[in-house]
Amino acid sequence: MSKIEKAKIINLPLSKEDVLNLHTGDFVLINGVIVTGRDKIHEYLFKKTKEEIKLKYDLKGSIIYHCGPIVKKSKEGYSVISAGPTTSMRMEMYEHALISRYGIRGIMGKGGMGEKTHKSMIEYGCVYLNTIGGAATYLAERVDKVLDVWMLEEFGMVEAMWILKVKDFPSIVTMDTYGNNLHKKIKNTSSKTLKRLFKHIHQNI
Repeated sequence: MSKIEKAKIINLPLSKEDVLNLHTGDFVLINGVIVTGRDKIHEYLFKKTKEEIKLKYDLKGSIIYHCGPIVKKSKEGYSVISAGPTTSMRMEMYEHALISRYGIRGIMGKGGMGEKTHKSMIEYGCVYLNTIGGAATYLAERVDKVLDVWMLEEFGMVEAMWILKVKDFPSIVTMDTYGNNLHKKIKNTSSKTLKRLFKHIHQNI
């Protein structure tokens, strides 16, 4: 059986029950509508109330992807040519509030997030999905269609919120609603290994 056959299929939007069935280490393929969001979108959503802004897409049950895509415009519309993840910790100061305020069920990017965001994930039912770094073109091919864009004129192409329909978009659950955090586990294991190596080197000098 291949890894693709073992993957869990995620169909958006997600319910809290869907999220509770996801655990760290699960390889998933995402189908449905996701939205992108980087620093400026996060800051804007954080500082404004829901009543002050007019989102083009209801974020409840959705996944917000930490990505600044490269998008090409033609007569047929927009098409994504690059869609790699950006470092998620840049959004740490905002993400906890967006999860509780907008009902987001998934955060996707690379590198994981901090304790404040993870506590909000556990409380409200949300997971962190780590996708493939260095594979921007491959991930762009998983985008079926650009449905819309929000705040393009204000923030520019990379920082705007792109509303994307994706098919079999790959990622791995690395932070779940049960308090498990693969990023922290790997960091702790690496730290212990490094200490053992330094101790070994010191003893053999």
